[in-house]
Amino acid sequence: MPGPATNGIPDSPLSRSMHPMAKIAGVCSLGLATLVWPDFTLGLGIIVMLFIAAAMARVLRPFSGVMLGFGIPVTLMLLFIQGCYSPRNSKVILDLGFARLGLEGSLYAAKIVVTLLVFLGSFYLTNKTTYTGRLVAALTQIGVPSKIGFLILASLNVVPQMQRRIAIIEQSQHARGLETGGGLISRARAFLPLLGPVVLSSLTDSQERGMTLETRGFGIRGVRQTSYLEVVWRHSDTVMTILFTVFLVLTLVLGCLSRAGLITFAIQWGGRA
Repeated sequence: MPGPATNGIPDSPLSRSMHPMAKIAGVCSLGLATLVWPDFTLGLGIIVMLFIAAAMARVLRPFSGVMLGFGIPVTLMLLFIQGCYSPRNSKVILDLGFARLGLEGSLYAAKIVVTLLVFLGSFYLTNKTTYTGRLVAALTQIGVPSKIGFLILASLNVVPQMQRRIAIIEQSQHARGLETGGGLISRARAFLPLLGPVVLSSLTDSQERGMTLETRGFGIRGVRQTSYLEVVWRHSDTVMTILFTVFLVLTLVLGCLSRAGLITFAIQWGGRA
């Protein structure tokens, strides 16, 4: 059975032992918990834990690049929109001259940003620590139709396959004397000849894959397909799924009580959504 290292996935406890469906439960629980919590403080703590998990999974550098590359521009955009022009602003914290930055809008923007980052970070970790074949096998085990599983597998693999194909075509054209570097105009001229081979090879690959699936009986009805990969649900996966569920339910209850004014948290500067 192919292991994580043979599929470009770093070997770690997350990739080696944790069931894909337990990871999906974690993504949903952490994201929804951040969404229902009345301020951004919980999401900020979850983001810190995601960075620790990324370090344990040996994907800290690409994880940091994705989180910062998405988080910084989105934060600036939402701070400008919500912080300066939100109707809920009542306390001004910064006078920019052309606009005033309000506390309530800024805190609401922070809530939106951390919610998006929790969903993005948890899904990115799941994707980078899970072999797509194991994910599809796990989905098939719980009763998802094989056609839907293949659609998910193809969707997750389309970008890496296109990147590999473009790299191969670029190397082939460069070996034949085509200039692929230089300035922006030179790169644009070199990119246009790539489109034809990439599109044609993609169409050919799709046709060959469809014929392969048909010859292997992919569309046969009334027969339960077996999987080359065996995904085992362990006791640790049950424990993690229960913990994720309890965390989500507890967060939902405390968030509802806080919004109703029945309980008060010590941190009041986090803002109310």
